[in-house]
Amino acid sequence: MLKGRLGLETARIPYADRHGLLWLSRGNLTVEDGTLHFRTAGSPDMAAGDYAIPYQNISFILLGPGSTVSHDVFRLMARHGTGLVAVGEDGVRMYSAQPFGASDSRRARRQAELWNDPRTRLRIARRMYAWRLGEVLPEQDIMNMRGIEGARMRRSYSLLAAKYGIDWHGRRYDRQDPEAADAPNQAINHAATALEAAATIAVAATATLPQLGFIHEDASVAFCLDIADLFRTDVTIPVAFEAVRQYQANEDISLERHVRRLVGRRLREAKVIPKMIDRITELIDRDDRSSHP
Repeated sequence: MLKGRLGLETARIPYADRHGLLWLSRGNLTVEDGTLHFRTAGSPDMAAGDYAIPYQNISFILLGPGSTVSHDVFRLMARHGTGLVAVGEDGVRMYSAQPFGASDSRRARRQAELWNDPRTRLRIARRMYAWRLGEVLPEQDIMNMRGIEGARMRRSYSLLAAKYGIDWHGRRYDRQDPEAADAPNQAINHAATALEAAATIAVAATATLPQLGFIHEDASVAFCLDIADLFRTDVTIPVAFEAVRQYQANEDISLERHVRRLVGRRLREAKVIPKMIDRITELIDRDDRSSHP
């Protein structure tokens, strides 16, 4: 996508992928002569230099820590329908997004249609459970499917705790006092928060509606939670338990910071956010008139 464009092919720019996501950090994003410029002193992912950014060929710029942005950047990107998102390191936090997604509403309208029909809403939920659990659940009631999923997750927690040598006493979380939880539960909470931010980025990039979840219902980011849960057993739990094992060997480290960094590494190495985008587009864009997930 970027090859041959004003020298961008000479630097490693993280996550410049087929979805049009461009990740920048530790620099200044400005406009000069109608062109986006990113000046950086250098980072592990990008050599020091002044880069002209071909915003016409990207859908979202994801601006990480250590960066500043000028007012003209927002004006230029809004005019051309290119999104600018402030994120944490490797996408483990999401602070803002405007404009929100693509310039048309086709996918959002399709999501609303699927969500509004009880039959298609249930079918989408079954498909997501099938992706997560590796089989199509025979149940036709969302509450029963949630019960089956809960039992499977308890089994997954126990198996992964044993794999990582973690003393596990079950999933416990007090929203009023989150710090009261033991280290494994705190780590899971931190990893889930980071993964939810990654899912929010994917939802923004696909111009879908975060409020309209097919499994989650009440949260304002219900669809983001749906997407994050698709990666719970691949990212959230193993990363959390790995972090706890390392924390127990060195309690001088900050558990929350360590979990966030490990999640960020997993997001980057496994290209989790592009995979989330693929799942969303498959879920919403698929012309599925059958009754099978």
